[in-house]
Amino acid sequence: MTKDLLTGFDVTKDEIQQLFLQARQLKQKKVQPLLAGKNVVLVFEKPSMRTRVSFELGMRQLGAGCIYLAPQDIRLGEREPVKDIARVMARYADAIVARTFSHAHVEELARYASISVINGLSDQYHPCQALGDVFTIWEHGGTCKGITLAYVGDGNNVVHSLLAVGAAMGMELRIATPKGYEPDKGIWQQAEALCRKSGGKITHTNRPQEAVKAADVLYTDVWTSMGQEAEQERRLKAFRGFQLDMRLVNHASKGARVMHCMPMHRGEEISDEAAESDQSIIFDQAENRMHIQKAIMVKLLK
Repeated sequence: MTKDLLTGFDVTKDEIQQLFLQARQLKQKKVQPLLAGKNVVLVFEKPSMRTRVSFELGMRQLGAGCIYLAPQDIRLGEREPVKDIARVMARYADAIVARTFSHAHVEELARYASISVINGLSDQYHPCQALGDVFTIWEHGGTCKGITLAYVGDGNNVVHSLLAVGAAMGMELRIATPKGYEPDKGIWQQAEALCRKSGGKITHTNRPQEAVKAADVLYTDVWTSMGQEAEQERRLKAFRGFQLDMRLVNHASKGARVMHCMPMHRGEEISDEAAESDQSIIFDQAENRMHIQKAIMVKLLK
């Protein structure tokens, strides 16, 4: 991670461990003006409460400035080419956080901007989320090595970055999706290559109970993401039996943690009982997004 954070595959195991230590320090002492005088622009095609607030308040705690450009303000590639936006922003700010539909837009911003570009979410990856998630697991257990995470749901952008970060850290990741909703094959192969170096393991199944058996962490995400609304009826049928509920929790290891990157559609991909159980660390995840993002900004800008 020399200039940008785009996927999760662009961070080494040593860098991840350094980010975790930095995030823990920043969490313990929230206000530290480590980036005084720096400025970040949030370029959003998709609105988000958590991503916006965690970056804006995080940068404020670090003493930096932050400007938010809403979807109607920027319209990447419509009002003007992405490469022009990238070069203009580079004249004004020290970093761009992009939350886009197309991962190609994030890549183009990084290619043409001389400043750091951070992927706040794209259709292919969500690296800040995955780093915050694995940081939360590390924080609760003191380690990542040997931890088994079972993900139940859609093989989406969150899964892709979880595969990258979890594989680098030597975790076992079991991914359970309905047929036709598997993770990208190329990304899966990249994660397998990381596992061969780290001692991690990744497996896929179409049976949720098989994935969660004796797992340490259970994770899910929405079945229909923003931009997929036209598929909602078909997805609701395809994902029957994939709800993360107490039935699945009870198949996992005793005291298994429950995670969700939010927003939650309670009663669909997760039951209210599982979300509110003593085993849930969902709101720890939400908080830790801010601290890991601060650590990322310090790493890239300081």
